[in-house]
Amino acid sequence: MPRLLLSDLADPAHAGLLRDYTALKDVQLRAVREPAEGLFLAEGVEVVRRALAAGHRPRSFLLSPQRADELADALAPFPDVPVLVAPVEAFRELTGVDLHRGAIASMHRPAPRSVADLVAGLGSGPRRLVVLEDVADHTNVGAVFRSAAAFGVDGVVVSPRCADPLYRRSVRVSMGTVLHLPWARATTWPGDLELLRENGFRVAALALADDAVDLGAFAVPQRLALLLGTEGDGLSRRALAGADLTVRIPMAPQVDSLNVAAASAVALWQTRPGA
Repeated sequence: MPRLLLSDLADPAHAGLLRDYTALKDVQLRAVREPAEGLFLAEGVEVVRRALAAGHRPRSFLLSPQRADELADALAPFPDVPVLVAPVEAFRELTGVDLHRGAIASMHRPAPRSVADLVAGLGSGPRRLVVLEDVADHTNVGAVFRSAAAFGVDGVVVSPRCADPLYRRSVRVSMGTVLHLPWARATTWPGDLELLRENGFRVAALALADDAVDLGAFAVPQRLALLLGTEGDGLSRRALAGADLTVRIPMAPQVDSLNVAAASAVALWQTRPGA
């Protein structure tokens, strides 16, 4: 495979190859650039391996010499993909962040999946989905995906304004689970909740409400879509109106809520098959 040893990542001669890795600290810029340019980034040896194992196609790799050797077996099936090798200390100058793991890959972003396509791919029978409305923090999105994968969820739906599950931080925090767990972005909101209902899902909104059912007393349906809201404000009134019922996690009276990622883990554990 073509290994290009780079001593100076600021060399204009390599700007084209390195463009995918620039300005990683600028979240707003990257959030626009990556979908527009059809890419996402996988950071860390294990996440790179999981991205490749899940069938994602690489555009290029940026690796320290040690990581290039460590990943040689995973890179071997891609002889035409550039492998850019540089001292890990030089990564910060290019990327703007401390990539001490010494391994990052630019991957081709998969084609968007519609909610209808996601549901069709699940088939019949018992299924569980997580639905996220406007969760803005990429760390929280990644953590929810990791919990969803850990507790056997079949897929994730994100609202139009939810943070990108394929943003670098989301992918890293999810430990790469976002790369193999099916997900879709809703195009009509909260209208796509009705599509879930038409396919046999009962939509349960996790929220504080006078009529909320404690999760411990909740009879889990065969097909469940668990709906969680944004940090701070929680679910919108429109989303709550689109749910079949509201459920809550019982907790000590002096604490009325959990971080959305922590709440998702508790709720998914409680609603796991056989619980």
